[in-house]
Amino acid sequence: MNLETEKNKDFHKLAVSHISQLHSKIKYGGGKQKLQKLRDKGKLTARERIDYLLDSPEKALEIGSFAAYKMYKDHGGCPAAGVVVKVGAIAGRRCVVVANDASVKAGAWFPMTAKKNLRAQEIALENNLPIIYLVDSAGVYLPLQEESFPDKEHFGRIFRNNAQMSSKGIVQIAAIMGSCVAGGAYLPAMSDEAIIVNGTGSIFLAGSYLVKAAIGESIDNEKLGGASTHSEISGVTDYKAKDDPEALDRIKKIIGSLGETPKAGFNRIPAAAPAKDYTSLYEILPTQGSQPYDMTEILDRIVDQGSLEYYKPDYGKTLITAFARIDGWAVGIVANQRKMVKNSGGELQFGGVIYSDSADKATRFIANCNQRKIPLVFLQDVTGFMVGSKAEHGGIIKDGAKMVNAVSNSVVPKFTVIVGNSFGAGNYAMCGKAFDPRLILAWPKAKMAVMGGEQASQVLLQIQKAQLKKEGKEMDAQKEQALLDKITQQYQEQTTATYAASRLWTDEIIDPQQTRHWISEGIAMANEAPINEKFNLGILQV
Repeated sequence: MNLETEKNKDFHKLAVSHISQLHSKIKYGGGKQKLQKLRDKGKLTARERIDYLLDSPEKALEIGSFAAYKMYKDHGGCPAAGVVVKVGAIAGRRCVVVANDASVKAGAWFPMTAKKNLRAQEIALENNLPIIYLVDSAGVYLPLQEESFPDKEHFGRIFRNNAQMSSKGIVQIAAIMGSCVAGGAYLPAMSDEAIIVNGTGSIFLAGSYLVKAAIGESIDNEKLGGASTHSEISGVTDYKAKDDPEALDRIKKIIGSLGETPKAGFNRIPAAAPAKDYTSLYEILPTQGSQPYDMTEILDRIVDQGSLEYYKPDYGKTLITAFARIDGWAVGIVANQRKMVKNSGGELQFGGVIYSDSADKATRFIANCNQRKIPLVFLQDVTGFMVGSKAEHGGIIKDGAKMVNAVSNSVVPKFTVIVGNSFGAGNYAMCGKAFDPRLILAWPKAKMAVMGGEQASQVLLQIQKAQLKKEGKEMDAQKEQALLDKITQQYQEQTTATYAASRLWTDEIIDPQQTRHWISEGIAMANEAPINEKFNLGILQV
């Protein structure tokens, strides 16, 4: 190991360690004391409930653990958006589990809570997975109700999704393990089966205080909407459990009795280890996003040994397209090559930039993967499409549009890993969040933005200078530099992996060494949903 690879290794090990430490703090939700208060009431915490349900908690995929990170500071924060979402096996069946974290504002719904719940339902819908709701929530967080109540992607969309999943035969089970009030009461009512925990679970449209204020009736919450009321009188719930474990055991029995469903039938053979040690991934990535490296070295540490078959390796070299296997699964890989390469005419092309020839190659490759029913894996480290007169005269817009069209209309599942940069239209062409990847993941030092920080900061500086000039003001060199530094710092913060994950632009920040596991589990998840559509590029034929 030379000095440069040693430096790379230390840099990325620290980055992974930092993310791991942040995640450890997030796991405590509202804090150790509030978690203990839940236990003192005879409850399990949200994460304890999920771990109890899952066959192998350590293999489960946690979605959106950084949701709402550093958001809602004026409201005391909302770790993990107050809800824990995991995908894992229960009684041998892969499921989505959604658990309100009552240690965070009594499980109240912040705007990002709704967004995270919708993402969980989207995963269940796309992959035909049963979904379990472990309900323990005080309802919408009223100080921010206008940001989570009335719009299309707000709270109400969850109930619309309940109805849609029901119509598609996707199993939904709700366990009422705490409060379930107001609009939230419809979630278990719209599930296929509902369980309520005696003594701690309650469900009603309006609590006792509101009932007293609205109609003058005096009644306590237990008689109004407790376990006995809904199991013996209203019939809203199907089962009454004495405690959390009994409720969760009931869910395991229900899932264990489900019949088999058709599969997509993606090809898998016994897995082989990568050609090169995946633990050396840290050594390949440089410390700066602008530095070049060979993406094939990344692939050699992710895909199964001997499985790489490059597609058109001598054409469109700034994009690598290849058939391979990951943990035995057949995949098609589209990856940005980050080193400088030469085209057929001997001209140098910049690594990380998509040129006309590479876009054309990718379009054809994506079509081939759809023809062969092979899932697609995108490894992003892209600064955008090539610009300038030569690129424009060569039809870069048309070729780029064809690639975007192919990604948009692809019917095989897509998985995106942001390795480094994800800038501009390159994010779109390489299957960014807007293009419905089944999972979109980021490595700790990934960056996502319209353009790189240096260029963007200069543009923003010029805008502010122009505004000051209109006001008849000027700034000296010292003030200009101070303003540039401030703009750069703010912009760089908004491009980080944690900033993106906090807003659910990505599903999770992962250790690069876990990439194979995430993609393999993601394909296994996607294999639960048959493909019933045909790939068609429409007017932009290849």
